[in-house]
Order: sequence, then C-alpha cells, then structure tokens
Amino acid sequence: MQILIRLLKSLNAYRWQLGALVALVLGVTATQLVTPALIRRAIDDGLAQHNADALAQVARLIVGVGLARALLAFARRYTSEWLINRTGYDFRNAMYDKIQRLSFSYHDSAQTGQLMSRCTEDISALSRFVGGGAVEFIQIVLLLVGILILLPSASPTLTIIGLSPIIALTFITVHLGRMVSPMFLRVDQSLGDLSSALQENLTGAQVVRAFAREEFEKGKFGNANRKLYDAQVRVVSNWGFYMPTMTIFILLSTALVLWFGGQMVLAGALTVGELVAFNAYLVLLAGPVQDLGFIVNSAGEAVAGGQRIFEVLDLDEEIKSPANAIAAPVLTGRVTFDDVSFSYRGERDALTDVSFEAQPNQVIALIGPTGSGKTSLVNLIPRFYDATSGRVCVDGLDIKSLDLKSLRSQIGIVLQTSLLFSTTIRDNIAYGRLDASEDEVIAAAKAARAHDFITAFAQGYATVVGERGVTLSGGQRQRIAIARALLMNPRILILDDSTSSVDTQTEYLIQQALSELMKNRTTFVIAQRLSTVKRADQIFVLDGGRIVQRGTHDALLEEGGLYKQIYDLQLKDQEQFAREMMFLDESEIAEEDRGDGHGARMTNDKLKMTNEA
Repeated sequence: MQILIRLLKSLNAYRWQLGALVALVLGVTATQLVTPALIRRAIDDGLAQHNADALAQVARLIVGVGLARALLAFARRYTSEWLINRTGYDFRNAMYDKIQRLSFSYHDSAQTGQLMSRCTEDISALSRFVGGGAVEFIQIVLLLVGILILLPSASPTLTIIGLSPIIALTFITVHLGRMVSPMFLRVDQSLGDLSSALQENLTGAQVVRAFAREEFEKGKFGNANRKLYDAQVRVVSNWGFYMPTMTIFILLSTALVLWFGGQMVLAGALTVGELVAFNAYLVLLAGPVQDLGFIVNSAGEAVAGGQRIFEVLDLDEEIKSPANAIAAPVLTGRVTFDDVSFSYRGERDALTDVSFEAQPNQVIALIGPTGSGKTSLVNLIPRFYDATSGRVCVDGLDIKSLDLKSLRSQIGIVLQTSLLFSTTIRDNIAYGRLDASEDEVIAAAKAARAHDFITAFAQGYATVVGERGVTLSGGQRQRIAIARALLMNPRILILDDSTSSVDTQTEYLIQQALSELMKNRTTFVIAQRLSTVKRADQIFVLDGGRIVQRGTHDALLEEGGLYKQIYDLQLKDQEQFAREMMFLDESEIAEEDRGDGHGARMTNDKLKMTNEA
C-alpha cells in the first residue's frame, strides 16, 4: 500500500486529468446502475400491465442511456490510456535522469540488464496499473456503493443473502493480492537476470565465438530463462486456482438470489420486475468483481515494479554539485592532491596518503604495476569518485565545492578503451561540444591524425559507426576519441594509455600532434611507453596505492628502486632499439606523402623492424 500511495502522490501534476477520469468513471457507473431500473419498469409497468406505450418509452430511454454510456466509456478509455502513456513517459525520463546522475561506484556493481528491465518492464507495469487496474478498482467500488444504496430499498434480506458470497470473494481477493506481490517481484528479478545474460552475450559476441563457448552461453541463458519460466508459472498456478473459485462465488450469489427471491415473488413480497432487476444488479457487479483477479494481478505487478523503480529513484547521489556550488572559473590547470586516500565502497584501499601538486602546463606521467592506483588517481580529478579522505583541488579550489558540469567541461579524457556512440563520426567528435562548427571538428580530427581515414569513407564525417564503434579499427576509434577530447580545448587533459590501441606509425603521428596540443594545459598520462614517460615534467611511480617515487626520467634511473625495475623490464629495450634505429624524420614522411616510393619503403621497413622489436 505504501508503494501504491506513493504512486498516486506522484500523479499530483495530473490531478485535473485524474479528476476528469474519476468523473467519467462515475458517469459510466451511473448509466450502468440506471439500466436494471429501466428493465424493472419494462417488466412491471409494461409487460405486466400490457402497456405498449410504457414499453416504447423504456426502450427509448435504454437506447439513450446506451449512447451516453458509449460516449462516456470512450472518453474514459481515452483518458486512462493517456495517463498510462504519460506516467510511463515521466517515469522513464525520471529513471534515465537518475541513472545518468548516479555515481560510478553504483554502476560498478549494477547490472545493465537489471537497469534495462526496470526502465522498461517495471515502468510499463506501473503505468498500466495507473490507467487500468486502479480505474477498474474505482469502478467496482462505485458500483458496490450504488448497489448497496439501491438494493436494500427492494429487500434488505435479499440484499444480505445476495452479497454474502461477494463479501467472501473480497476477502479471498485480498489474500490473493498479498500472496502474488512477492511472486511478481521474483518474476521481475528473473526478467532482469535474463536481460543481463542476453546483454552480456551480445556485448561479448566476439569473445564467445573466439573461445567456442556458444553451448556454455546457451546453457547460462537457458538457466536464466528457466528461472523466469518457473516464476511465471508459479504466479499463473496460484491465479489459475483462485479464478475458478471467484466464479463459483459469483454463481452461488446468483443461485441464492433466484432461489430466495423466487420464493418472495411467489409469496407476493416481491414483483417479477424487482427480482429481475435485483439479479441484474448482481450480474452487473459480478463482471467487475470477477475482474478483481486481473486487478490484483495488475496491482501485484505494479507493487513489484514500483519497489524496484523507487529503489533506484531513492538512491542518494554520492557525486553531485553542492547546494551552493561555485561555477568553476577558467582554470589554469594547477592540480593538488592533499593527503588523499580512496577506497572502492570501503572494501579495499586504492590510494593511501597521496600528496602532490601539478603545475599548470606540466605533463605528469603515472607509471606502476597493474592495480597500483593509476586509474583511481586520475578518476578523482573530474570527480568520478570522491576521495575517502583528504582534498583534491584545482587552482586551489576544492573540487567538491565546484559545479560538476563547469568542472568536467574543462577536463578532456581519453580512456584506454574508447567508446563511440552509434551515430556519425562528426557527432562523436562533437559529443562534448554540440555547438562546434564544421571547421572546428575537422581541425580536431586533423590534430588527432584522423582526418585522412575519415575522408576516405564514402560518407566522410557523416559515416555512421556501428554500436560502440565496432565498424572501425582500434586505432581509428582511439583517434576519434582523442579528437573528441581535443575539441573541448580542455585545461586539464587525462590520457589513460591513449595510444595503446594504435600501431607504431599511428602512434608516432599522434605523439607529434599531442606534443603541440599538450602545451598550455596540464596533462596526466597513464602510459607504458618510453616516449611518453621521457617527455614528462614529473613521473609518479605508484605501488600499492602510494606514490613511492617521483621525479624526472633521468633522476629516477639514478635513484633506482621500482622505476628502475619497470624500466629494465618494459622500457629499456625500447631505448636500446631507439639508439640503434633512426626515427622517421619529416623529410621521409614528406617523401612518403609524395608517393615516390623511396620514403615509403624506408618508413615501412623501419616500422616493421620496430613492430618486430
């Protein structure tokens, strides 16, 4: 009931439509209650008295009442359907908006399939009840009140006899409602699990095929499907048992009225017309009461869906702008970590007592073994997560005091795995700046060395990429992601091993562009390549969530320790090979572009040797 009451409170914005719907239901109910009284008049005043005029008059009234009922029923149906679709529209928008604002820590543990199920099936169940089940319930209540007012005037005794099975049926319906609500919750959860299994399979289709795990995935999906089937059958079994019981009580009510009412007619205490009208009222009530099973079904689905929906809507937004948020000014790019510690959901420490200051326009390289906290550190700068303790500041301002949008609009990010949206290449590049001109988009693409391959497509910048950009190569996706970040002209740039998915020649071209584009902005680079590490103004070596070494490349080599170990294992071969091989110079690239063959052969030979090394 708490969920249903909360649902009704959420409809305050549509109180006029709700009022109109209740009035229409009242009008339809009134036309239904009038009809048995007209039938009584036709029998007692027309047939019993052999009065043709009375019969004709009643016939005309019945036709008029029927037309009025048809018009009112149409208006009621239209209004209820409008409410169904409007509430669904509002709840979907509210859920989507909430999901957008929930922190990364929530999405780290939430299943995509479960969220999709809540946004579709659960909301549909909730909106169907608003415009369907609840309206039918109101009509039953109005019918019952009207019949309780009209029937006792004919025979209080017969009213008690006829309504006794209906009252018993009401208690059975309430019991059924309490029983099926948890069942529908299990159905919704099973449906969410099924959606999750399907979503994971579709997302990882290449991995499934590569490891020939089709049968395993089929079995996993089959198990989830079976749980959904079992949960649905459990609901249907209980409902199927109670529905015939409801019909029995309705038939029992009719039988009792005909038996005792017939005795009263024979005794002259009741007219034939009154008995027929009495039975007509009970039959009129019987249909909606039988529909109580469907109403209970709808309410059970709505309660289960509402529980899952409000569970998300009630979540606290861990990361949000404060009430008195300061709009971030144009940043210079000074980033300060003051004794910062951070843990994921309080389960494990990702960073411990991290302190540093990155000056404007510096390049900061983060290096360390897997799980050392590099990504956790850069995720704190745009406030994807909040530090457990300590402060993160930009230009001396605590980022927790800043408006999130104004902060993040000045931070460009290129992740290790670049995600593109199922739209055009132009729209993907302009994702962070929808008002960007065509020239600005092209300039960003050229800077990221993406313009040439984009224009090679038949549709150019209007080419629609596949889901997550799967129609492009890894290097192409990465360059578009870099162009997307560069178009924002951020004051702080975060590159999470952004050249990990490109070949050596592409990396060389991107590094050329980044060398210029890193000027006048503070850049944090997570990288495992020597070329990136050597150009850094500061190198932070992380291990176990702590900065264990910091300095320049040459100073850290002299110092020894973990950086020297990483250098010997990962970077030393690159430097030795660089001494032996002459890097591509601008003249060779120019010769390759002119297509005379000589430069191209030299370039390809060197790249081949580099890749082999």
